Amino acid sequence: MTQDTQIDIGAEVVVDVSGRPEPSDILDIVDELMVHLHEAKTMPLSSNALVDRDAHLGLLEKLRESLPDELRAARWMVREREAFISRTNEKAREIMEKARTEADEMVSDSNIVAEAVEEANILVRRAEGDARRLRLETEDEIEKKLQRVEGLLEDIMVQCQAARSELHQARPRPPEVPI
Repeated sequence: MTQDTQIDIGAEVVVDVSGRPEPSDILDIVDELMVHLHEAKTMPLSSNALVDRDAHLGLLEKLRESLPDELRAARWMVREREAFISRTNEKAREIMEKARTEADEMVSDSNIVAEAVEEANILVRRAEGDARRLRLETEDEIEKKLQRVEGLLEDIMVQCQAARSELHQARPRPPEVPI
């Protein structure tokens, strides 16, 4: 900015027509504060200094007034950013907790399914064993029945052969019947 667009508002703070102080003016106030502190009398046997409180407070107030609006906006933006980060972190924690809970449920469900499959396999093996045992017992029973039927058939064959043989033997002549 040029000097003709600036207005001197006193106490060495130069402000342009838009109301914003020049950055060099803020630095000038800080430099003035530092000079006053360096030139302040020290207390005997101490590193403490005696300063003119009113003068320093006045310079600090001018410094605060001279701070640009952008600095206040930046401070507000930093606070908003921190709040946003905090909210985002909280949401992330909630999402992670929900994911952990769902993962635990899935693992639990997976374990239940694995146990059910194992139990089903045990039941199938047991049923297969029972079916094999029943088949063998049934085959044994059928074998016994068939042997009995075979024995009966042999007896019938013997009787049939005896009957045939008897049929083919010569018969005695029938007695004569008087006429």
